[in-house]
Amino acid sequence: MQIVPHSPTEGIYPATEDYVHAVEVRGAERLLFVAGTMGLDARGVAGKNLDEQLRLIWSNLRTILADADMTVDNIVRLTSYLRDASYATANAQARVAALGGRAVPTTAIVAETLVSDWLVEIEVIAAG
Repeated sequence: MQIVPHSPTEGIYPATEDYVHAVEVRGAERLLFVAGTMGLDARGVAGKNLDEQLRLIWSNLRTILADADMTVDNIVRLTSYLRDASYATANAQARVAALGGRAVPTTAIVAETLVSDWLVEIEVIAAG
């Protein structure tokens, strides 16, 4: 499988170091669509703060991906749902760390989560 980033530099606003406008996936045999994943522990209890929830989210995503014989390297698209816009920086930092600095198309949306204790929810698409 080959992942080809596409971030044109003319006629559109510039991409950033941790963001690309699009990726083209060539030769993938499988696509995995991961539901919104929260910062809940194995008992379903939300992490006590934003940092703990982000840590749990990425741990949960790794577990889900591993079940499909994939890793975070297979993520080709990511959407974050933030309960508050002030969470954007911490969310971006956690994403960059989890992906090892690899840029993927990403969208962050401020939304009310179903449960007030859920501060961030992240869904991904992975290809392999």
